[in-house]
Amino acid sequence: MRVLLVDDHSIFRAGLRAELGDAVEVVGEAATADEAVQMAHELRPDVVLLDVHLPGSEGGGGEVLRRCGDLLGEVRFLALSVSDAAEDVVGVIRAGARGYITKTSSGADVVRALTSVADGDAVFSPKLAGFVLDAFGAAQGEQATAEDELDRLSAREREVMRLIARGYAYKEVASELYISIKTVETHVSAVLRKLQLSSRHELTAWALERKLL
Repeated sequence: MRVLLVDDHSIFRAGLRAELGDAVEVVGEAATADEAVQMAHELRPDVVLLDVHLPGSEGGGGEVLRRCGDLLGEVRFLALSVSDAAEDVVGVIRAGARGYITKTSSGADVVRALTSVADGDAVFSPKLAGFVLDAFGAAQGEQATAEDELDRLSAREREVMRLIARGYAYKEVASELYISIKTVETHVSAVLRKLQLSSRHELTAWALERKLL
């Protein structure tokens, strides 16, 4: 997996690079929005690990995402920040980021998040996922209009669907529902097949549109 690191602090980038080790290939580092945009277009990495608050730019990470709009889909963006404020989370997700993690994450957590985003999934902690749900959910009082689609799912599949769409990892779903990880994988495959979706990212968007979470 080829990764571009974007953060204005060279010491943080060096520490993060060391934490990532051989798990990913760091193909470049950028310290400003202009550098990030240029390098993303030149290098076309699998994932850009993007600091939300970049100095010298009005929109920070969101500005980088907007200027890289032509790359979205080919290049995926994972936001990284010291902040877990709702406005920061929602801002970069609206701009096109596939996930958002905080700088308190361990190196192993970052690697897992990068891998998930590279695979097309959305990545949030349960708390941050709540901000996204609130921002992208249907208008207050609007009722879900997908009963016919939900009828395709068993009760257990609905439980798994809601947790996965909220950003829970398979291991966390297994613990929450007292089932094996293999059973979770089986349910997720069934849910995606029945709803005609191709990834967890699409599942989250589907559930948000219908205010099911």
